[in-house]
Amino acid sequence: MKAYKLGMVASEFNYDVTSMMMERARAEAEFLGVEIVKTVMVPGVYEIPLAVKALLERTDVDAVITIGAVIKGQTKHDEVVVAQASRLVADLQLEFGKPVAFGITGPDMTQLQAMERIEKGRDVVDAAVKMLERLEKV
Repeated sequence: MKAYKLGMVASEFNYDVTSMMMERARAEAEFLGVEIVKTVMVPGVYEIPLAVKALLERTDVDAVITIGAVIKGQTKHDEVVVAQASRLVADLQLEFGKPVAFGITGPDMTQLQAMERIEKGRDVVDAAVKMLERLEKV
């Protein structure tokens, strides 16, 4: 496997969850022999797309992984945040021609459900690497 270089954008909001997702991501990257060359912490999931764009512009980043947990509140705010972040992240990967793996859990998720999904941090590294490998064959 090629020694791919990943960027990681992670949300500080719900850090009790996202910090564990980041640990899983780092462990999986090490296991696969890929490097997370830059980590950008942002206040919340809504701010993730701008940091993703900055990482995609770097020549030393082959793909970007996103880490976030959007927990249900008393309004539909969680749905809006995830919908906008996912749309913008998808647009950015098409614009730059580099994979952006979506590791944002939610919406409509409780704190307990968020904790049960921390392995998404591992899964998102796997998705980024698989996309890089498959795009090399195109």
